[in-house]
Amino acid sequence: MSDLKELIRQANETAVNKLKNAQPYWVDIKPAHEVLGIDKYTLLHAGPPIAWEDMCGPMRGAIIAVLKYEGLAENDEEALALAGSGKIKYEPCHHHNAVGPMTGVTSYSMPMICVLNKENGNYSYSTINDGTGKGIRFGSCGQDTVDQLVWLEKVLGPALKDVVHTMGGINLKMIISQALAMGDELHMRNNAATNLFVKTIAETLCEVVENRAALTQIMHFLTWNNDQFFLNFAMAANKACADAAHGIEHSTMVTAMARNGVNIGIRVSGLGDRWFTAPAADVAGAYFPGFTAEDANKDIGDSAIMETGGIGGMAIATAPAIVRFLGAGKYQDAVNYTNNMYEITLSEQDQYAMPDMDFRGSPIGIDILKVVETGISPIINTAIACKRPGVGMIGAGISRAPLAMFEEAMVAFAEAHGLQ
Repeated sequence: MSDLKELIRQANETAVNKLKNAQPYWVDIKPAHEVLGIDKYTLLHAGPPIAWEDMCGPMRGAIIAVLKYEGLAENDEEALALAGSGKIKYEPCHHHNAVGPMTGVTSYSMPMICVLNKENGNYSYSTINDGTGKGIRFGSCGQDTVDQLVWLEKVLGPALKDVVHTMGGINLKMIISQALAMGDELHMRNNAATNLFVKTIAETLCEVVENRAALTQIMHFLTWNNDQFFLNFAMAANKACADAAHGIEHSTMVTAMARNGVNIGIRVSGLGDRWFTAPAADVAGAYFPGFTAEDANKDIGDSAIMETGGIGGMAIATAPAIVRFLGAGKYQDAVNYTNNMYEITLSEQDQYAMPDMDFRGSPIGIDILKVVETGISPIINTAIACKRPGVGMIGAGISRAPLAMFEEAMVAFAEAHGLQ
C-alpha cells in the first residue's frame, strides 16, 4: 500500500507540473473538418457522450441551427427530422481534442481556434465565440443565428487567421495571467482578457483587413457588449494544458470536467479515456428579470475546463465584480470558495497570482482522492441557459460538481490497482 501511495504521489507531481508548465499559444484558425477529422454528418457537443433523444432543449436547438448552417436542412422541421433519423453522429468535443462553451455544438465548416502547447507539442481547438444575442451556445436556431455562423466563417475567421499568421502566434497564458491580476476569473468574467486580446491584435487586424466595412463590423463585434469573446481562447488554452497531463499512470488528477445539460462527467489522468458521470447539477445563481429557476436548464458546457485548469471558480476570489452577478453572496464568500478549493487540489499555479489573495497562486490540479476524502466538490462558475430552445442566457451562478462521479472514479482507480 505504501508503494502505491508513493507511485500516486510521483504520478500526481508529474501530472500537475505538466498542467502548470504548459505553454498554450494561439497559432491558427482552420475549418473544423481539417483539424477535428469530422464529416458533415458528424456533430460535436459539450460534455460526456449523449444521444439525440436524451439531449436537453438548448442542445437540440443548437443542432437545428447547425444543420441549417451546413445546408443539410432547409428549415427547422427538416432539421429535426434529420437530427433524429440516425444519420447524424453525435460525439463529445473532448473526444477530438476540442472544447465548446454551453451547448458546444461544432460542425464541419466552423472556423476553429487552434492552440499549440509549445511545452508538450499537443494541439487543442475551440469554436469562435458567437457573440451576444441569439448564439448557438445557448440553443438559438433562428435565421439570425445561422447568418451569424456564416459571418464567422466567411469574415471574422479569415481575418483572425491572417492576424495570427502575421503575428506568428500569441501567448494565451500571458493574457490569462494579466487578466487575473485585473479582476477576471476567466470563466464568467473576461472583460480584462478580451480588452487585452483586442489591444494585442488591433494594429495587425487593421493592416490585414483591407475592406473597411468588414473591419468596422469586426471591431464592433469585438468591442460592443462582447466581453466574453476571449473565453473560447482561454478554454482552448486550458484544454491544451490539461491534455498534456492526461494518461499518466497512477495519477488521480482530473484532466477534464464537462457538462451536456443532462449529465456531468470527469476524466482522470491515470484512468484512460473513461468518463465518470452523474446527473448535471442545478445552478444556484441570479436570474435576469422575468426568469426563475423553473426556466433554467441543468448545468451545461465544456467551459468547466477553466476550473480544471485552476481558474474560473477556483479563482473566484480574484474577481470581486462578478460575485453579485453570480448570486454568490458577499465577497468573503468568494474568498472562502477559493480557500476551500486549495483543500482538493494538488498545487498552486504561481503564474496565476491573485492580488486579492495576497498574490497566492490559484488552486490547480483537482485530485479525486482529496475530493472524496474531504467531501468538498469543485465549484463551477457558469451561465444559466433557458431550458427552452432559442431563449438564450437567463442568468448566471455557481454549481457544484457532484461527489458521486468522484466516488465512482475512486472505485475504478481502486479496482484498477487490485484494491477492494
